[in-house]
Amino acid sequence: MNVKQFRCLGMLVFLIVAFCTAPVMAADPIKIGIIQGLSGPYEIYGKAEITGFEMGLEYFTKGTNKIIDRDVKLVVEDTQLKAARAKMLLTKLYSDDKVDLAIGPTSSGVALAVLPVAQEFKKILIVEPAVADSITGKNWNRYIFRTGRNSSQDAISNAAAVSNAGVSIACIGQDYAFGRDGIAAYKKAAEKLGAKVVHEEYADPKGTDFTAPIQRIIEALKDQPEPKYVWIIWAGKGGPLAQLMEAGLDKHGIEITSGGNVLAALKMMKPLKGMKGSIYYYYENPKNEVNDWLVKEHYKRFNGPPDFFTCGGFAAAGAVVEAITKAGGTDTEKLIATMEGMEFMTPKGKMKFRKEDHQALQAMYAFELDVKPDVEWAIPVLIKELSMDETAPPVMNK
Repeated sequence: MNVKQFRCLGMLVFLIVAFCTAPVMAADPIKIGIIQGLSGPYEIYGKAEITGFEMGLEYFTKGTNKIIDRDVKLVVEDTQLKAARAKMLLTKLYSDDKVDLAIGPTSSGVALAVLPVAQEFKKILIVEPAVADSITGKNWNRYIFRTGRNSSQDAISNAAAVSNAGVSIACIGQDYAFGRDGIAAYKKAAEKLGAKVVHEEYADPKGTDFTAPIQRIIEALKDQPEPKYVWIIWAGKGGPLAQLMEAGLDKHGIEITSGGNVLAALKMMKPLKGMKGSIYYYYENPKNEVNDWLVKEHYKRFNGPPDFFTCGGFAAAGAVVEAITKAGGTDTEKLIATMEGMEFMTPKGKMKFRKEDHQALQAMYAFELDVKPDVEWAIPVLIKELSMDETAPPVMNK
């Protein structure tokens, strides 16, 4: 071998060694977009969702915040509860930020506006926590999954708490998708159990005076035999609860029933000791390792328990980690195939995405309110955990 050949061989060996020992290029991060109402009347909901998602990501990745050995990057946007802004933000997330999938939004009206954006970009949107049935019903498309409960799951569990033959019920809710879908589902579930819904009221979501609708409710119920109830479905600040409590319903034998809510709302319910209803989540009700961790860590970090929507964000994180891990990546078609029928853990226990409409089937919690002098809010004491099969809503997207 001559000198020239020796030098060439040496250079080749050097290049091979250099190539083999060079640091491996890190894989691109998995990007997840989050659109929530972080300002306005649902601010408390949206911020709890973000906290829950971050804690869920930490828990399900065992503190690494990595899925399939790739870092996870969150891109968070505030919809301000405006449909046009939400559509613009989700478009930006998919097109400019190149997120692999998205989570949100808070409001049902906003959610209905952004569903077509996911279909246009052929990217998954996990709806959390918007509730309207039509999201996984008539307005659904195959790119939509929902970890949040829908109006029918709320309604079926709330109706089960009070409905029997001979029961009369009036309903009051917000005059938009959340309230109308909720009352329609409640009426169907209650009447299936033998109760009769004798009146419905739909009020301005921004309204502050509910005198007229309350009087119409009293007129509709006062001559009905007992037991008789007024069921309230309301999201966000305000609502008719305070005025209903002051309206002298007891003179007519009328009781209030409603779903459980965030801790701030449960504070208003302290005068309603004994009220029956159903709740999506209260931190003392589920008994599993995931919820134990969430409650302990939330107390440690925030000096208080996790709230209603903290659980929702945590559940969405559980679905994301499970789906990407099982699919082996973020390809949309592989994710859809993986997520249809997929079971995943949450603070509520196991959830399952139903194949037909991608709605997460899940437990709900029938309760009776109790009060304690050392607790700031009314306590939804568990009467019965209603299984995912008991609360399964009808498939409405066909």
